[in-house]
This record gives sequence, structure tokens and C-alpha cells, in this order.
Amino acid sequence: MASTAEKTWDEVAPVSARSIRWALASLSLSTLLSSLATSIASVGLPSLMQAFDASFQLVQWVVLAYLLAITTLIVSVGRLADIFGRRPLLLGGIALFTFASVLCGLAPTLWLLIAARAAQGLGGAVMMALTLAFVADAVPRDKTGSAMGLLGAMSAIGTTLGPSLGGLLIAGLGWRAIFLINLPLGVLAFALAWRFLPAGKKTPGRRGFDGIGTALLALTLAAYALAMTLGRGSFGSLNVGLLIAATVAGLLFVIAQTRVQNPLIQPARFRDHALNASLAMNLIVATVMMATLVVAPFYLSRALGLDAAMVGLVLSTGPLVTALAALPAGRLVDRFGANRTMIVGLFDLAIGTFALSRAEFGIAGYVVPIIIVCTGYSLFQTSNNSAVMTGVASDQRGVVSGLLNLSRNLGLITGASVMGAVFAFASAGEGTGLAVLAPAAAARGMQVTFQLATGLVLMALILAVFSARATAGRTDIVAKHP
Repeated sequence: MASTAEKTWDEVAPVSARSIRWALASLSLSTLLSSLATSIASVGLPSLMQAFDASFQLVQWVVLAYLLAITTLIVSVGRLADIFGRRPLLLGGIALFTFASVLCGLAPTLWLLIAARAAQGLGGAVMMALTLAFVADAVPRDKTGSAMGLLGAMSAIGTTLGPSLGGLLIAGLGWRAIFLINLPLGVLAFALAWRFLPAGKKTPGRRGFDGIGTALLALTLAAYALAMTLGRGSFGSLNVGLLIAATVAGLLFVIAQTRVQNPLIQPARFRDHALNASLAMNLIVATVMMATLVVAPFYLSRALGLDAAMVGLVLSTGPLVTALAALPAGRLVDRFGANRTMIVGLFDLAIGTFALSRAEFGIAGYVVPIIIVCTGYSLFQTSNNSAVMTGVASDQRGVVSGLLNLSRNLGLITGASVMGAVFAFASAGEGTGLAVLAPAAAARGMQVTFQLATGLVLMALILAVFSARATAGRTDIVAKHP
């Protein structure tokens, strides 16, 4: 007889197609809100500087507080969901996110706004971690890829919509509106989740929570994130010290996981080569994708001479393609399998980044490759998420979903720092700085950065091929010796 973790949705809790659609609607709206909150605040920084008479170094913590809360806590909240149940924790996360958004919109001082953003980030961490984990509970197994594609599309839409929606809200209603907009949307997400998400099953005997491991992991991730973000391009002694602290705390975390009764991450996870490969690929691809956001504006404005409006229009191509390609990517996963789709996606990514490294043919030389890159990214992200989450036992879905989101966030943070530094170094070879960047310097920086990106994607492609072969080998063994 199949175990509970292996049963299909119909065996555990038969539901109508209408209920499944509404459950996916609640997960999609949660994904949209958490990604929208990441991007919408950035456009409000100039208004916040004026409203609170503060420096950029201070108001940037409105963005950093949210990102740090998500990065440091997303694995821990996933583990809590595995222990106490995903539905109640997701409802609590949506409620916290909505309440904290109201506090952000009403904050009388900058420091209270930053504190409220950190609380909003905790709610966002719950929403990001549990939407992926809930897919296996909310949809039949043969529709997992389509559901993952839908969530990927909503994440891309939230990221894309943030700057434009934020600009309109600030222009019409002031900066507080970019946070208060979450109130009606959050209430709707909570109502849908309350009504349509399945209760799931509790996991008896797994009630312990690893407080020491949680603290060590949070310290590791916070130190690393700060090392990569502080200094705005300069990497000084403080950044080095934070990296050392992150390394030491990370080692202590791994040691602690082997010595506690109920570890945050089961030690077997460290030996799961398929999961490790998926997390590594996720980090690599996120690092590469961040390069398109960090490097492309300099290339388009300095090398191609585009004005700000045109730069924004051209840059919107990537997120738009990502959103449009996510749903078809999910259907391809359902039809052809996650491993095949993942390899095709990474192959597309390699072709696109190589084309970007040529930096030729004007606007078309950027737009056509970026379409290929973002299509490949949608294929990879959807298939990788599907491959990982469909192979995880029910009582580990929360923490593994948290690890997936964590690897992506760390990739974005690393990409912003490393790819930005590579671009700056390569451009400096032409004898200019980023403040006054000559066209030849911008083109050179673009070429070098995406040559590195191509190499990284090829590494991920090699990992995907070996991981697919290993998975196929294990499947053959199981088939011959059931």
C-alpha cells in the first residue's frame, strides 16, 4: 500500500476542479503579494528620503529589512509549517504580512517603517516558502508542472508590476499608498486561503523545533547578505569580516544539525545529491539572471545611448517574457518531464547569455537574446521546482521549499554584488568609471560579464545532465527490484 506521502490528491482528499482552481488562486495571490512587496518599495526611496529628511544609506534599509527577513527566516518558517501544519501557518503569514503593510503605511518615523518592513518580510517569508510546498496538497500530481508555472508567472508579474504600480501610486496618493495597497489584496488572499486550501495532515512525532540551528542559520544568512549588500559596490574590511562570520556560523550550523534530536534540516538532506544539485543550479541561474538587471541599464544607456524612458521599456521585455513563458513551461513539464525540460531551459539560457556576450546589433542585439534567456529561465525555474517538490515527503515539503527559495534569494544577492563588480572591473579597463561610462567601456563590461554568465550556465547544464542520469538510474533499479 502507498504511504501517505505517495498517495495522489484524490486518494487523500477528493475535491472538485473548481476548488482546485480557487486554491491555486489563493496561492497565486500570495506569491504575487510577496514578490510585489520586494520590488515596489525601491521606487519609493526618493520620496522616503524627502518625507523623513534622511540619507539614502538610511532609507535603503526599507528595502534591506524586507529582504533580510525573508532570506534569514524562510527555511525556519518552512520547518515550522512541517511541524504544525502548512495551512494555519500560511494563514498566519498572510495576516502578518497584511497587518505589517498597514503599519508601514501609517508609520510616523523611518525606524518604525523599517521595523514594520521586517515584520512584513517575516510574513512574506511564510508566503514564499509555503506556496510551493502547498502545490502537492492542492493539485493532482500530473498537474504539478502547470501549477508551478502559474506561481512562476505570478512571481514575475509581481516583480515587473512593482516599479510601475509604485510610481503611479506615489504620484497620485503619496508613498504610503505603496504599502496600504496590500490591505485589500491581503484580505482577499486570506479569505481565499481560509475557504479553499486543504487542511492537510499533521506529522506526529516530529514536534521538536531546533532553536539553536535556527539562530545559527539566521546568523549565517544575515551575515552573508549584509556582506554582499553593504558598501554599495566597495568591498572593504567590514564586508570581509561579515563573510568570515558567515563562514564560521555556517560551519557551526552544519555541526549542530548532526547533534540535535530534531534538526532544522535533516542531515540526510546534506547527502541528497539530487537536491544539492537542484539548489546549486537554482543559485547559479539566479546569479546570472541578476546580471540582466544590474548590467543591462548601463549598457543600454551608455553603449546604446538610450534615454531613461526607452531603457525602462527595453528592460521590461525580460520580466514580461518570463511571465508569459511560465504557464507554457508548466505544461511542457507535465508532458515531457521535469528533467528534460530543465536541460532544454538551461541550453536556452546558455545560448542567450552567449549572444548577450557579443553585445552587437543595437537594441535588437539585446532584446532577441534576452527573450531567449528569459524563456530558458521560465523553463528551468518551473521544471526545477517541480522536480524537487514532487520528490519530497509531506513532512519535509516546507523546509525544502524554503531551501529552494533561499537558494534563489542568495543567487540574486550574489549576482547583484559579483556581477556588478565584474562589470565595473571590465569597464574600468577602458579607463573610465561607472559615473561617466564611455560606450566602448560599457560594451566591454557587458561582454565580459556575460561571458562569465555563459560559463556559469554551462556549469548548471552539466549538473542537470548528471543529475538527470542519476535519477534515471535510480528509477531503473527500482523498476527492476521493486
